[in-house]
Amino acid sequence: MKMHFSIPVSEQLLEKFGGRYVLYSVYLEGFLFCKVRYSQLHHWNDQLRRIFGSTVPAFPPKFYLAMTKSMADERRSQLEQYLQSVTVDPSITNSDVFIGFFRKLQQDTFKIQTQRASLDVYLADGRNVRLDIQTSDTAERVLEVVSYKMGLSRELIGYFSLFFIQDHSNGVLSVVKKVAEFELPYVSLQSMKESECKIGIRKWYMDPSLDKMLMDCRASVNLLYMQALQEIEKNWVKPTDGQMQKLESLQKAANKMKGAITQPKDQGHEQTLELRFEYNDSDSWRWIVFYTKQAFLLSSCLKKIISEQLMKTTKGDKEMIEMPESLKSKKSSVQQSQIAHSGFIPRKRILVRPNKEDGVFEKIREEDL
Repeated sequence: MKMHFSIPVSEQLLEKFGGRYVLYSVYLEGFLFCKVRYSQLHHWNDQLRRIFGSTVPAFPPKFYLAMTKSMADERRSQLEQYLQSVTVDPSITNSDVFIGFFRKLQQDTFKIQTQRASLDVYLADGRNVRLDIQTSDTAERVLEVVSYKMGLSRELIGYFSLFFIQDHSNGVLSVVKKVAEFELPYVSLQSMKESECKIGIRKWYMDPSLDKMLMDCRASVNLLYMQALQEIEKNWVKPTDGQMQKLESLQKAANKMKGAITQPKDQGHEQTLELRFEYNDSDSWRWIVFYTKQAFLLSSCLKKIISEQLMKTTKGDKEMIEMPESLKSKKSSVQQSQIAHSGFIPRKRILVRPNKEDGVFEKIREEDL
């Protein structure tokens, strides 16, 4: 599914030895992600095509004459559509040529060299875990480090993710967006200084039935418990009386988990972005419209729900296929080892041998879902 890349603005700059070029400001889910030239994207597209062939979407053509304003606007729009389309294929977004390209762009844009640094990752109860990282570490790497430090089982990492969280001056807290796996959290925070954002770790699945997968790991249970307390306190969820009693009993059990259950307080809502999509209800389609500051996060959640439903459907279809007797015994012997990974596809990294010639260097629409 598409990522929310956008190129709302561009600027024309002078070359060192004469001539002009256009620098495009690329935003990822509403925040400045990097700045890039057409020539850099063109060279990167050539790299992708050598590896992935025709699966790479068409790249906007070159203009050999001076561009008019309408031509410049058309190119900017085409580049935006290209970035959105190229992220549909996970084999591309998981490749080193993809991750390396955007790592370099992010660091160059914010003028941050690779070096050791400290990064705080916040838990739902307000505490933080301080990490020693490289400024060039991706969100995937940072998540692995914080999970290891907290004692979270490696096979459960895929059930959690990093998020940008914003503290407002009036005490209200909001989850702004999920950090993309290829994004550099340390660098991205630089573009969010004015928003006073911080990094937090939260569960990243929508299907409540997946909770049972995490019950045998103390660290994962603590994370789920703290998040449940926070969501009740912030009035993000409305639990039943039975659910509240269960949480209260957990809280009293030898004080094993930190947190407090309080009644939710009414909070104001900022309506700054629009998210609309069509929903099929009893064979009739209708438009659902949300006005919220967290439209990007909500869109990511909707896509996650769809992917989990597809995963369930695919798994159900496979189980309906009758297997030969000789294979049934083999299947039963591996089910236990596979259960911890149910619902998640392990990441496959595509390694690319570097080539000397390869050095390169709001509103959400329905179709963006």
